[in-house]
Amino acid sequence: MKAVKGRFFFGGVHVPDEKSLAKASPIDKLQQPPEVKIAMKQSLGRPAVPCVKAGDSVAEGQLIATADGAVSSNVFASISGTVTEICELENECGAKDTFIAIKGDGEGRKTFLSPLSDPSPEEIVQRIKDAGIVGLGGAGFPTAVKLKPHNPVDTFIINGSECEPYLTCDYRVMIENTDEVARGARYIAKALGVSDIIIGIETNKPDCIAAFEKYDDIKVVALRKTYPMGGEKQLIYSCTGRKVPAGKLPSDVGVIVNNVATCLAVCEAIELGKPAYEAILTVSGRAIKNCANVKVPVGTPFGYIVEQCGGEASAPKKVVLGGPMTGVAIKSYDSYVKKTTSGILLLSEKEAAAEEPTPCLNCGLCADHCPMHLMPMNTAFYSSAGDFENAVKLGGTLYCIECGVCEYVCPAKRPLLQAIRKTKNAVRAQGKTEGGK
Repeated sequence: MKAVKGRFFFGGVHVPDEKSLAKASPIDKLQQPPEVKIAMKQSLGRPAVPCVKAGDSVAEGQLIATADGAVSSNVFASISGTVTEICELENECGAKDTFIAIKGDGEGRKTFLSPLSDPSPEEIVQRIKDAGIVGLGGAGFPTAVKLKPHNPVDTFIINGSECEPYLTCDYRVMIENTDEVARGARYIAKALGVSDIIIGIETNKPDCIAAFEKYDDIKVVALRKTYPMGGEKQLIYSCTGRKVPAGKLPSDVGVIVNNVATCLAVCEAIELGKPAYEAILTVSGRAIKNCANVKVPVGTPFGYIVEQCGGEASAPKKVVLGGPMTGVAIKSYDSYVKKTTSGILLLSEKEAAAEEPTPCLNCGLCADHCPMHLMPMNTAFYSSAGDFENAVKLGGTLYCIECGVCEYVCPAKRPLLQAIRKTKNAVRAQGKTEGGK
């Protein structure tokens, strides 16, 4: 189906995409690490509950922790070996999480679920839940929950925009696993009971657009290269013209969105019985010797991945987990891959120019470019004073998608995204919801 042009959304920004560093690198399955440490919190919501103990022998794909409630996800062994300990470790954000450590035995034993043939909608949702699949394009919301919307939907959108600079893992998935992504999307559409399938792809990926134009049942929308095109609300408007009101969900306008990697995981879970225990991510930046797109077991140490990619080309100014706009800077390589890990960026001093912030200039650029029509400067002002109620009320903080556009365009280099996240955490701690009430 010939691609059509997407609509323009308000705000956003054009950023150098830096995708040429890793774009040509096919997905490489790295040599298995000798040990993995798998976090129990692999999705939005509650962490999983371990169902193995130290000394147990486990196979690749074996369930090692069960979801704790609806908004949680099953966790699986990513290598075959022996559970050495269940311990508390610091995660990439500095908080404590429970981890299961597995020492590999090199045997490559696997245990998968039974493949499904022509599954019903109910069987598809159950399989996605059993396989521990979560959204692989953002916060990691459990996919099975997403496929049970409270409102009727008529459209399923595949998010192939990959608007974050440097990241090219989704691009490689679309090129190398085109048919699997399409089949996974059809399973999801069947589970939702919809026939309209759309894939949105930015125009800087013409080969991906061409790859999906061969399907008669998938509408391809060529999206303008604007960040944050991958935001759900921006993507939905660009693809359909529907506006998701503030505080509402995509299903409120009849749409469900999933990332291309999530569609691939759904296809593998149904056709192969493979649970979600591997991650496909981009290793990039000018401080790494060999930029690459890699597939690794969940729980792989970041340091091991950097080593397998040739190590540091120079001392990085900053190491970012995820993309440079929405990712988090990590203090060391002593952290471990999760299902949702999309990238490890070793940024040189030139790439990660960390200028000291100066007082706000009252220029309003952050508001002018905010794709959610918010007032980030107000959030920053009141947050710095500890007045989180007014930060929310006058900044609209709880509707922020944390895209980082405001901080990117700020001439004073104010830490606006940090202020937004600080405010949200404070409001959550107080048990408040939309509007601070």
